[in-house]
Parts: sequence; structure tokens; C-alpha cells
Amino acid sequence: MAQQAYVTETDNGSSGPERPASRLRRLTARATHGWRGDPRIWRRGVVLAAVAVLLAMVMLVHAYIPNSVGNLGSLTETFLPWLGAFVPLLLLLALVRRSATALIAVLFPAIVWLNIFGGLLTDKAAAAGGGLTVATHNVNADNTDPSGTARDVAASGADVVALEELTEAAVPTYESALASTYKYHSVQGTVGLWSKYPLSDIRPVDIKLGWIRAMRATVTAPGGQLAVYVAHLPSVRVKLEAGFTARQRDTSADALGEAIADEQLTRVVLLGDLNGTMNDRALNAVTAQMRSTQGAAGSGFGFSWPASFPMARIDQIMVKGVEPVTSWTLPQTGSDHLPVAARVDLATGS
Repeated sequence: MAQQAYVTETDNGSSGPERPASRLRRLTARATHGWRGDPRIWRRGVVLAAVAVLLAMVMLVHAYIPNSVGNLGSLTETFLPWLGAFVPLLLLLALVRRSATALIAVLFPAIVWLNIFGGLLTDKAAAAGGGLTVATHNVNADNTDPSGTARDVAASGADVVALEELTEAAVPTYESALASTYKYHSVQGTVGLWSKYPLSDIRPVDIKLGWIRAMRATVTAPGGQLAVYVAHLPSVRVKLEAGFTARQRDTSADALGEAIADEQLTRVVLLGDLNGTMNDRALNAVTAQMRSTQGAAGSGFGFSWPASFPMARIDQIMVKGVEPVTSWTLPQTGSDHLPVAARVDLATGS
């Protein structure tokens, strides 16, 4: 009797162990039961098919969605990767509706999404190399544990650390917590730079705000000198009456792009909270001349905000004349942003 628990009746009436191929055929037949011979499978799901095609078109032509109405184009581009989340939902609905038309249509947004973001799903980090590690973190003005946040960032092993959203009251705490690890530092307005290597030619960068939220310094690292920019671009808001309000952010991005374009050193690193993603056309003045370390040498999307459930990478590390080796997101601190870090090679920059 015990042996009978391990045998099953096959299609030809004989008994024996059930083979995986037979089980797969049975499951497939059950899944497609009711589809064969049903002429309505091509007529059902037309609306679903239309939604799938529309989704594919939005991803394909996102650069042409106008910003004249509530910055709708930038809003779409900020959360563009998340449009892919609708693909499995549409697939499930197409299966429930038993619609061959919808199933075929769902292939279009799936292919478009993979074409745009598929490369981010692989790990592009180099196995070795890179002589300089940099990190950036919006520490949040309302952070209740600045010393703990500073220790967490220092524990990353970064040689150069940029902090944004520094308050006047919290600066001494960060300076004290980081002093043992970083010999050199400078705070300009609400942004600061800490380095294990000497800093020189330190100055604020005018990003058309009326107060200081960006700076520039030369870091003399073992691999040579490089210009390091730290920036915190203005925040953006989504308002019912005004849409995606980002005009001041866009103006500051243009000013930052001009400053970087005028930089005399060939090696440049930008660290900061840009309040925008690499897909956002409003940051073109910056992104057109620099590479994202996450896009070039990271694994995954590297979302950094909000820290509790990251949905966008608005904290950026970008380089010019420097080769990204690897890029990653650090664990959550007391801030509403995640810190991000990268290792770069100064000797093989291009």
C-alpha cells in the first residue's frame, strides 16, 4: 500500500512514477482549457490592449510630453521606471479575460521597458580597481540623530563625503563626529565636504537661489587632483493646482551645469541631492556632460528616496574625466534619504 502513494495513472492507463513533462502538459492543458476553439479570444480585451499600447507609447515618447502643463514631462520621467509595474498587472488581466489580443499587446510595453531599463538589472561593478571612494548624503534638517548619521556615513569607508541640508545648529555635531576620520573639511551654507585628502580652491557655487546650497573644492588625492562639486538643488512639489512645480530647481540645474562646464580641471565629480533623476530632461545641463556612477557601474536602480520606501534616485554621484568602478546605496540612517557611494578610478578616466 505504501508504494501506491508514489504512482499515478498515466494517459495510457498504466501506472508508474509521474514524470515532470507529463505534469507540465497537464498544467498547460488545464490553463488553456476554454481558450481553444473560442473565437472571442481575439475580440475580448480590446480595452486592455489599448491601455497596453498607450503605456508603451508613454515610455517611448516620454521626452516629448510637454512640461508646459504642470511639468508633466518631468513628473513622468521622474517615476518612469515604475511604469513597468503595470506590465504584470496587464498580463494578469489579459489572462483573466482570456484575451489573445491583450496578451500580444502587453508584449509592447514589456519590450519597451526592457529596452530602456533592462541594462540596469545587471551588476556592472568591476571586480577590482578604483582608488577613491566618494559618498553623498542628504542628512535631513530634521534629523534627530546627526552624530549617528555621521558615524554611519564614515563607516562606509568613503575617502570623500558630501553632506547636504546641514543646519547651523547641527554643523558642530557633524564636525565633531567626523573629525577623527576626515582631516580636511569645509562647510559652505547648507552643504559640506569632508575629505581624507587636502582640499584647496574652495568656494561656493552660485545656483541662483540667493543663499548657498552648492560648493566646489579641489581634492588632491593619490591619483591626482579632481574638482568635487557638492549641490543641493531646490525641492520639487506635486500640487493639485499647479502640477509638478520645479521651476526653481530647473533654473538652479542650468546654473550648476554652467559652472561644471566652465571647470578648468579635467577630472570632475558631482555629489549631491539634485531632486531629480537621470531621466528628467530638466537636468540636461548637468547630465548631458556627466556620467552617473550608478548607471555606469551600479547594480539595479539604486533608488535613494524616500528612505522608508525608495522610489526614485534623486541623490546622485556623477563624474567627468573619471572612470566609475562600482556604485551602491548605503543603509538607512536618521534621514529621509539613503546615502549613496561610489568607487572611481582617477587613472583610467576618459
